Amino acid sequence: MAQWLNGTVTANTHWTDTLFSIKVQTEPFDFIAGQFVRLALDTADGKAQRAYSLLNSPGSKEQEFLVSTVADGLLSPLLQQLKPGDTVQVSQPASGFFILDEVPDGENLWLISTGTGIGPYLSMLGTESLWQRFSSIILLHSVRFEAELVYQPLIRQFQQRYSTQLHYQPVVTREKSVGALQQRIPELIQSGTLQATCGQSLGTQSQVLLCGNPQMITETKAVLESLGLKKNLRRDPGQITVEQYWK
Repeated sequence: MAQWLNGTVTANTHWTDTLFSIKVQTEPFDFIAGQFVRLALDTADGKAQRAYSLLNSPGSKEQEFLVSTVADGLLSPLLQQLKPGDTVQVSQPASGFFILDEVPDGENLWLISTGTGIGPYLSMLGTESLWQRFSSIILLHSVRFEAELVYQPLIRQFQQRYSTQLHYQPVVTREKSVGALQQRIPELIQSGTLQATCGQSLGTQSQVLLCGNPQMITETKAVLESLGLKKNLRRDPGQITVEQYWK
């Protein structure tokens, strides 16, 4: 049974009308980059709770979450309204197997996401083991509108620190954006446009992580399988590792 920590909101950054990041200060706790906890608020109808990936890296003083507001959601509209000093509950312990320890070695690592799915990747990018294990890392973030390309200053910091080891590729599907591709992820992979733009191979010597919209995951996984990649399982290691829940 989950235990709960009381956390204090330290910041609530609104990227768009329906996309925000919330920072929460709690007593320190251990987790592995890629894992998630549950956030909860007490309401008149009981405790409203939902799982969110930790966006901060282990050892951070604050916990950070990227949240998309669901109009009729029980929790996300309430989280969006929180202000610094407000209290939110954070579950313990952290959970999930969408972590680098579960990913075999490869020539390159593709971190493919839509929407809030970029969160666990930003957590992973702040750890040393990722950079030590893979010579090339491709961070792909697909969104509908340019304003949803979050955490640009943080991504630039990673690019400056790790230079050519990191390639960041934004995709914006509903409007033109400088430097961004515009097609859907499965189409970009199928045509080879993504690989050519990033200057990286995508085959059985790669490792691919998928996080985000379930339809994207299903369709991208099918395209990758057509290229000879297979799902990564503990009993049968492969190249495709998937985050199974939708934030």
